[in-house]
Amino acid sequence: MNSKQKNQPSMKWSMRLGTLAGIAVYVHATFLILLLWIALSYWRSEQSLQAVAQGVGFILALFACVVLHELGHALTARRFGIKTRDITLLPIGGVASLEKMPDDPKQEILVALAGPAVNIVIAGLIWLWLNLQQAVMPGELSSMLQGSMLQQLLVVNLFLAGFNLLPAFPMDGGRVLRALLAMRMDRTAATRRAASVGQAFALWLGLVGMLYNPFLLFIALFVWIGAMAEAGTEEIRSLLHDATLSHAIITHFESLSPYDSLARVIKLTLDGVQKDFPVIENGEVIGVLTQEDLLRGLQEKGALANVGEYMQTNVEEADINESLESVMKRLQSSGGRLLAVTENNRLAGIVNIDNIMELVRIEAALREGNRAFRGL
Repeated sequence: MNSKQKNQPSMKWSMRLGTLAGIAVYVHATFLILLLWIALSYWRSEQSLQAVAQGVGFILALFACVVLHELGHALTARRFGIKTRDITLLPIGGVASLEKMPDDPKQEILVALAGPAVNIVIAGLIWLWLNLQQAVMPGELSSMLQGSMLQQLLVVNLFLAGFNLLPAFPMDGGRVLRALLAMRMDRTAATRRAASVGQAFALWLGLVGMLYNPFLLFIALFVWIGAMAEAGTEEIRSLLHDATLSHAIITHFESLSPYDSLARVIKLTLDGVQKDFPVIENGEVIGVLTQEDLLRGLQEKGALANVGEYMQTNVEEADINESLESVMKRLQSSGGRLLAVTENNRLAGIVNIDNIMELVRIEAALREGNRAFRGL
Protein backbone atom coordinates (compact mmCIF):
# COMPACT_ATOMS: atom_id res chain seq x y z
CA MET A 1 0.00 0.00 0.00
CA ASN A 2 0.99 3.61 -0.09
CA SER A 3 3.75 4.87 2.12
CA LYS A 4 3.18 6.56 5.41
CA GLN A 5 -0.58 6.10 5.74
CA LYS A 6 -3.28 4.55 3.60
CA ASN A 7 -5.14 7.83 3.23
CA GLN A 8 -2.16 9.71 1.85
CA PRO A 9 -1.71 10.17 -1.91
CA SER A 10 1.19 8.73 -3.88
CA MET A 11 1.93 12.24 -5.22
CA LYS A 12 2.81 15.22 -3.05
CA TRP A 13 0.70 18.38 -3.18
CA SER A 14 -2.45 16.35 -3.80
CA MET A 15 -5.82 16.81 -2.10
CA ARG A 16 -8.38 14.08 -1.64
CA LEU A 17 -11.68 14.48 -3.49
CA GLY A 18 -13.33 11.28 -2.30
CA THR A 19 -13.55 7.58 -3.01
CA LEU A 20 -14.82 5.84 -6.14
CA ALA A 21 -15.34 2.05 -6.17
CA GLY A 22 -13.16 1.84 -3.06
CA ILE A 23 -10.31 3.81 -4.71
CA ALA A 24 -9.21 7.19 -3.33
CA VAL A 25 -9.35 10.01 -5.88
CA TYR A 26 -6.98 12.97 -5.49
CA VAL A 27 -6.47 16.21 -7.38
CA HIS A 28 -2.99 17.68 -7.73
CA ALA A 29 -2.52 21.34 -6.80
CA THR A 30 -1.40 22.14 -10.35
CA PHE A 31 -4.85 21.11 -11.61
CA LEU A 32 -6.34 23.99 -9.64
CA ILE A 33 -3.91 26.31 -11.44
CA LEU A 34 -5.29 24.99 -14.72
CA LEU A 35 -8.85 25.79 -13.64
CA LEU A 36 -7.79 29.30 -12.63
CA TRP A 37 -6.07 29.81 -15.99
CA ILE A 38 -9.18 28.59 -17.86
CA ALA A 39 -11.41 30.94 -15.83
CA LEU A 40 -9.13 33.94 -16.47
CA SER A 41 -8.91 33.13 -20.18
CA TYR A 42 -12.70 33.05 -20.56
CA TRP A 43 -13.09 36.23 -18.54
CA ARG A 44 -10.55 38.12 -20.63
CA SER A 45 -12.13 36.99 -23.90
CA GLU A 46 -15.85 37.12 -22.98
CA GLN A 47 -16.06 39.40 -19.93
CA SER A 48 -18.92 37.18 -18.75
CA LEU A 49 -19.37 35.08 -15.61
CA GLN A 50 -21.61 32.75 -17.59
CA ALA A 51 -18.82 32.09 -20.09
CA VAL A 52 -16.38 31.49 -17.22
CA ALA A 53 -18.81 29.03 -15.61
CA GLN A 54 -19.31 27.19 -18.90
CA GLY A 55 -15.58 26.98 -19.58
CA VAL A 56 -14.72 25.72 -16.11
CA GLY A 57 -17.76 23.39 -16.19
CA PHE A 58 -16.57 21.83 -19.44
CA ILE A 59 -13.08 21.20 -18.00
CA LEU A 60 -14.60 19.61 -14.89
CA ALA A 61 -16.85 17.39 -17.05
CA LEU A 62 -13.85 16.45 -19.18
CA PHE A 63 -11.81 15.43 -16.18
CA ALA A 64 -14.73 13.46 -14.80
CA CYS A 65 -14.41 11.43 -18.01
CA VAL A 66 -10.66 11.15 -17.32
CA VAL A 67 -11.41 9.75 -13.85
CA LEU A 68 -13.75 7.18 -15.40
CA HIS A 69 -11.01 6.33 -17.92
CA GLU A 70 -8.56 5.62 -15.08
CA LEU A 71 -11.27 3.75 -13.18
CA GLY A 72 -11.60 1.47 -16.19
CA HIS A 73 -7.93 0.54 -15.84
CA ALA A 74 -8.26 0.10 -12.08
CA LEU A 75 -11.36 -2.12 -12.12
CA THR A 76 -9.98 -4.32 -14.89
CA ALA A 77 -6.72 -4.70 -12.97
CA ARG A 78 -8.75 -5.59 -9.87
CA ARG A 79 -10.21 -8.55 -11.79
CA PHE A 80 -6.68 -9.93 -12.00
CA GLY A 81 -5.96 -9.38 -8.30
CA ILE A 82 -4.04 -6.11 -8.74
CA LYS A 83 -4.94 -3.24 -6.42
CA THR A 84 -4.91 0.45 -7.24
CA ARG A 85 -3.47 2.77 -4.60
CA ASP A 86 -5.24 5.88 -5.87
CA ILE A 87 -6.22 7.97 -8.88
CA THR A 88 -4.70 11.44 -9.19
CA LEU A 89 -5.86 14.22 -11.51
CA LEU A 90 -3.13 16.28 -13.18
CA PRO A 91 -3.39 19.10 -15.74
CA ILE A 92 -2.27 16.70 -18.49
CA GLY A 93 -4.71 13.95 -17.47
CA GLY A 94 -5.12 11.30 -14.81
CA VAL A 95 -2.86 8.67 -13.28
CA ALA A 96 -4.09 5.42 -11.75
CA SER A 97 -1.39 4.17 -9.38
CA LEU A 98 -1.65 0.41 -9.90
CA GLU A 99 0.52 -1.74 -7.64
CA LYS A 100 1.89 -3.29 -10.84
CA MET A 101 0.88 -4.24 -14.35
CA PRO A 102 -0.13 -7.87 -14.96
CA ASP A 103 2.72 -10.23 -15.83
CA ASP A 104 0.47 -12.01 -18.33
CA PRO A 105 0.61 -10.03 -21.63
CA LYS A 106 -3.03 -10.85 -22.42
CA GLN A 107 -4.14 -9.43 -19.10
CA GLU A 108 -1.98 -6.34 -19.63
CA ILE A 109 -3.68 -5.76 -22.99
CA LEU A 110 -7.10 -5.91 -21.35
CA VAL A 111 -6.06 -3.49 -18.58
CA ALA A 112 -4.54 -1.07 -21.10
CA LEU A 113 -7.56 -1.15 -23.42
CA ALA A 114 -10.08 -0.71 -20.60
CA GLY A 115 -9.41 3.05 -20.29
CA PRO A 116 -9.95 3.98 -23.97
CA ALA A 117 -12.94 1.62 -24.04
CA VAL A 118 -14.56 3.71 -21.29
CA ASN A 119 -14.12 6.87 -23.38
CA ILE A 120 -15.71 5.16 -26.39
CA VAL A 121 -18.65 4.03 -24.24
CA ILE A 122 -19.09 7.58 -22.89
CA ALA A 123 -19.06 8.97 -26.43
CA GLY A 124 -21.60 6.35 -27.49
CA LEU A 125 -23.92 7.17 -24.60
CA ILE A 126 -23.73 10.90 -25.36
CA TRP A 127 -24.50 10.23 -29.05
CA LEU A 128 -27.47 8.07 -28.05
CA TRP A 129 -28.78 10.75 -25.66
CA LEU A 130 -28.45 13.52 -28.25
CA ASN A 131 -30.33 11.43 -30.78
CA LEU A 132 -33.08 10.65 -28.29
CA GLN A 133 -33.35 14.38 -27.62
CA GLN A 134 -33.46 14.94 -31.40
CA ALA A 135 -30.63 17.42 -31.11
CA VAL A 136 -29.18 18.83 -34.32
CA MET A 137 -25.98 16.87 -35.04
CA PRO A 138 -23.38 18.42 -37.40
CA GLY A 139 -22.12 16.07 -40.06
CA GLU A 140 -18.43 16.49 -39.13
CA LEU A 141 -16.73 15.99 -35.78
CA SER A 142 -14.82 19.27 -36.17
CA SER A 143 -18.14 21.12 -36.40
CA MET A 144 -19.33 19.47 -33.19
CA LEU A 145 -16.48 21.18 -31.31
CA GLN A 146 -18.38 24.42 -31.87
CA GLY A 147 -21.64 22.90 -30.64
CA SER A 148 -23.12 22.24 -27.22
CA MET A 149 -21.13 21.00 -24.25
CA LEU A 150 -22.35 17.42 -24.78
CA GLN A 151 -21.33 17.51 -28.43
CA GLN A 152 -17.90 18.77 -27.42
CA LEU A 153 -17.58 16.02 -24.79
CA LEU A 154 -18.51 13.41 -27.40
CA VAL A 155 -15.68 14.55 -29.69
CA VAL A 156 -13.15 14.93 -26.88
CA ASN A 157 -13.86 11.41 -25.58
CA LEU A 158 -13.25 9.98 -29.04
CA PHE A 159 -10.03 12.00 -29.21
CA LEU A 160 -8.93 10.73 -25.77
CA ALA A 161 -9.56 7.13 -26.83
CA GLY A 162 -7.64 7.57 -30.08
CA PHE A 163 -4.76 9.54 -28.55
CA ASN A 164 -4.26 7.05 -25.71
CA LEU A 165 -4.16 4.18 -28.20
CA LEU A 166 -1.13 5.62 -29.99
CA PRO A 167 1.74 3.08 -29.60
CA ALA A 168 3.77 5.42 -27.39
CA PHE A 169 4.87 3.71 -24.18
CA PRO A 170 3.84 4.27 -21.36
CA MET A 171 0.51 5.38 -22.84
CA ASP A 172 -2.21 2.74 -23.21
CA GLY A 173 -1.32 1.95 -26.81
CA GLY A 174 2.33 1.64 -25.82
CA ARG A 175 1.41 -0.86 -23.10
CA VAL A 176 -0.50 -2.88 -25.69
CA LEU A 177 2.61 -2.78 -27.88
CA ARG A 178 4.80 -3.93 -24.97
CA ALA A 179 2.40 -6.78 -24.22
CA LEU A 180 2.37 -7.92 -27.87
CA LEU A 181 6.17 -7.81 -27.97
CA ALA A 182 6.33 -9.72 -24.65
CA MET A 183 4.48 -12.60 -26.33
CA ARG A 184 7.51 -13.05 -28.59
CA MET A 185 10.46 -12.02 -26.44
CA ASP A 186 11.66 -11.43 -22.87
CA ARG A 187 9.53 -8.87 -21.00
CA THR A 188 12.55 -6.68 -20.27
CA ALA A 189 13.55 -6.59 -23.94
CA ALA A 190 9.92 -5.90 -24.88
CA THR A 191 9.83 -2.98 -22.44
CA ARG A 192 13.07 -1.62 -23.85
CA ARG A 193 11.68 -1.76 -27.41
CA ALA A 194 8.36 -0.19 -26.43
CA ALA A 195 10.17 2.55 -24.48
CA SER A 196 12.29 3.36 -27.55
CA VAL A 197 9.13 3.72 -29.64
CA GLY A 198 7.61 5.91 -26.93
CA GLN A 199 10.64 8.19 -26.83
CA ALA A 200 10.68 8.49 -30.62
CA PHE A 201 7.03 9.53 -30.46
CA ALA A 202 7.86 12.03 -27.71
CA LEU A 203 10.52 13.63 -29.92
CA TRP A 204 8.05 13.96 -32.78
CA LEU A 205 5.39 15.35 -30.44
CA GLY A 206 7.88 17.82 -29.00
CA LEU A 207 8.75 19.04 -32.50
CA VAL A 208 5.06 19.51 -33.33
CA GLY A 209 4.63 21.32 -30.02
CA MET A 210 7.42 23.78 -30.79
CA LEU A 211 5.87 24.55 -34.16
CA TYR A 212 2.18 24.67 -33.31
CA ASN A 213 1.15 24.14 -29.68
CA PRO A 214 3.50 24.56 -26.66
CA PHE A 215 1.16 22.44 -24.52
CA LEU A 216 2.23 19.40 -26.55
CA LEU A 217 5.74 19.91 -25.16
CA PHE A 218 4.47 19.00 -21.68
CA ILE A 219 2.85 15.82 -23.02
CA ALA A 220 6.06 14.97 -24.91
CA LEU A 221 8.11 15.45 -21.74
CA PHE A 222 5.67 13.26 -19.80
CA VAL A 223 5.92 10.47 -22.40
CA TRP A 224 9.72 10.70 -22.57
CA ILE A 225 10.23 10.61 -18.79
CA GLY A 226 7.55 7.94 -18.37
CA ALA A 227 9.16 5.68 -20.96
CA MET A 228 12.56 6.03 -19.28
CA ALA A 229 11.12 5.37 -15.83
CA GLU A 230 9.13 2.32 -16.95
CA ALA A 231 12.14 0.84 -18.75
CA GLY A 232 14.33 1.43 -15.70
CA THR A 233 11.78 -0.09 -13.34
CA GLU A 234 11.43 -3.19 -15.52
CA GLU A 235 15.21 -3.53 -15.72
CA ILE A 236 15.45 -3.43 -11.92
CA ARG A 237 12.57 -5.91 -11.61
CA SER A 238 14.28 -8.38 -13.91
CA LEU A 239 17.57 -8.06 -12.04
CA LEU A 240 15.89 -8.67 -8.68
CA HIS A 241 13.44 -11.32 -9.86
CA ASP A 242 15.48 -14.41 -8.89
CA ALA A 243 17.43 -12.87 -5.99
CA THR A 244 16.53 -13.20 -2.32
CA LEU A 245 17.38 -11.11 0.72
CA SER A 246 20.35 -13.37 1.36
CA HIS A 247 22.07 -11.70 -1.63
CA ALA A 248 21.82 -8.19 -0.18
CA ILE A 249 21.75 -8.65 3.60
CA ILE A 250 24.07 -6.48 5.69
CA THR A 251 25.45 -8.61 8.50
CA HIS A 252 28.12 -6.19 9.76
CA PHE A 253 26.37 -3.11 11.10
CA GLU A 254 26.24 -0.82 14.08
CA SER A 255 23.11 -0.75 16.22
CA LEU A 256 21.75 1.61 18.83
CA SER A 257 19.86 1.42 22.08
CA PRO A 258 16.85 3.70 22.58
CA TYR A 259 18.75 5.14 25.57
CA ASP A 260 21.88 6.06 23.60
CA SER A 261 22.57 9.75 23.07
CA LEU A 262 22.71 11.33 19.66
CA ALA A 263 26.39 12.07 20.42
CA ARG A 264 27.10 8.33 20.01
CA VAL A 265 25.26 8.34 16.69
CA ILE A 266 27.45 11.23 15.50
CA LYS A 267 30.59 9.24 16.35
CA LEU A 268 29.32 6.10 14.57
CA THR A 269 28.33 8.14 11.52
CA LEU A 270 31.72 9.84 11.25
CA ASP A 271 33.64 6.63 11.92
CA GLY A 272 31.95 4.66 9.13
CA VAL A 273 29.66 4.85 6.10
CA GLN A 274 26.44 3.72 7.79
CA LYS A 275 23.68 6.34 7.70
CA ASP A 276 20.67 4.43 9.08
CA PHE A 277 20.88 2.57 12.39
CA PRO A 278 18.57 -0.11 13.75
CA VAL A 279 17.51 0.49 17.35
CA ILE A 280 17.57 -2.76 19.29
CA GLU A 281 16.18 -3.60 22.72
CA ASN A 282 16.15 -7.09 24.25
CA GLY A 283 17.34 -8.58 20.96
CA GLU A 284 14.50 -7.10 18.90
CA VAL A 285 14.52 -4.24 16.41
CA ILE A 286 12.12 -1.65 17.83
CA GLY A 287 13.00 1.27 15.57
CA VAL A 288 15.39 2.91 13.14
CA LEU A 289 17.24 6.21 13.32
CA THR A 290 17.93 7.74 9.90
CA GLN A 291 20.32 10.56 9.15
CA GLU A 292 17.33 12.88 8.76
CA ASP A 293 16.12 11.88 12.25
CA LEU A 294 19.58 12.54 13.65
CA LEU A 295 19.79 16.03 12.14
CA ARG A 296 16.29 16.88 13.35
CA GLY A 297 17.18 15.77 16.87
CA LEU A 298 20.40 17.78 16.87
CA GLN A 299 18.54 20.91 15.76
CA GLU A 300 15.79 20.52 18.34
CA LYS A 301 17.56 19.20 21.47
CA GLY A 302 21.24 18.81 20.71
CA ALA A 303 23.69 15.92 21.00
CA LEU A 304 22.53 14.84 24.48
CA ALA A 305 19.01 13.90 23.32
CA ASN A 306 18.10 10.21 23.44
CA VAL A 307 17.77 8.06 20.33
CA GLY A 308 14.37 6.86 21.51
CA GLU A 309 12.94 10.36 21.17
CA TYR A 310 13.65 10.57 17.44
CA MET A 311 13.72 7.02 16.12
CA GLN A 312 11.05 5.75 13.73
CA THR A 313 9.12 2.79 15.07
CA ASN A 314 7.49 1.53 11.86
CA VAL A 315 10.28 -0.92 10.99
CA GLU A 316 9.21 -3.90 8.89
CA GLU A 317 10.67 -7.39 9.03
CA ALA A 318 11.31 -9.89 6.26
CA ASP A 319 12.55 -13.45 6.13
CA ILE A 320 16.00 -13.95 4.64
CA ASN A 321 14.50 -16.09 1.85
CA GLU A 322 12.00 -13.43 0.70
CA SER A 323 12.55 -12.21 -2.87
CA LEU A 324 14.36 -8.89 -3.29
CA GLU A 325 11.71 -7.77 -5.76
CA SER A 326 9.07 -8.11 -3.05
CA VAL A 327 11.28 -6.41 -0.46
CA MET A 328 11.97 -3.48 -2.79
CA LYS A 329 8.24 -2.92 -3.28
CA ARG A 330 7.66 -3.07 0.48
CA LEU A 331 10.36 -0.50 1.21
CA GLN A 332 9.08 1.84 -1.51
CA SER A 333 5.44 1.57 -0.48
CA SER A 334 6.11 1.91 3.25
CA GLY A 335 8.38 4.91 2.82
CA GLY A 336 10.95 3.20 5.05
CA ARG A 337 14.70 3.03 4.42
CA LEU A 338 15.64 0.01 6.49
CA LEU A 339 14.18 -3.45 6.98
CA ALA A 340 15.10 -6.03 9.63
CA VAL A 341 16.05 -9.42 8.17
CA THR A 342 15.19 -12.51 10.18
CA GLU A 343 16.22 -16.14 9.89
CA ASN A 344 14.37 -18.74 11.95
CA ASN A 345 12.64 -15.83 13.74
CA ARG A 346 15.97 -14.37 14.87
CA LEU A 347 17.62 -11.15 13.68
CA ALA A 348 20.14 -12.03 10.96
CA GLY A 349 20.92 -8.58 9.60
CA ILE A 350 19.46 -5.51 7.95
CA VAL A 351 18.85 -4.31 4.42
CA ASN A 352 18.14 -0.88 2.98
CA ILE A 353 17.31 0.54 -0.44
CA ASP A 354 20.88 1.78 -0.94
CA ASN A 355 22.26 -1.73 -0.54
CA ILE A 356 19.65 -3.21 -2.89
CA MET A 357 20.43 -0.58 -5.52
CA GLU A 358 24.14 -1.29 -5.13
CA LEU A 359 23.39 -4.94 -5.87
CA VAL A 360 21.32 -3.85 -8.89
CA ARG A 361 24.24 -1.80 -10.25
CA ILE A 362 26.62 -4.74 -9.80
CA GLU A 363 24.21 -7.18 -11.48
CA ALA A 364 23.61 -4.72 -14.33
CA ALA A 365 27.37 -4.36 -14.88
CA LEU A 366 27.77 -8.15 -14.89
CA ARG A 367 24.91 -8.51 -17.36
CA GLU A 368 26.41 -5.89 -19.69
CA GLY A 369 29.78 -7.61 -19.38
CA ASN A 370 28.25 -10.95 -20.37
CA ARG A 371 26.54 -9.34 -23.37
CA ALA A 372 29.80 -7.79 -24.48
CA PHE A 373 31.62 -11.12 -24.02
CA ARG A 374 29.01 -12.94 -26.11
CA GLY A 375 29.37 -10.29 -28.80
CA LEU A 376 33.09 -10.99 -29.22
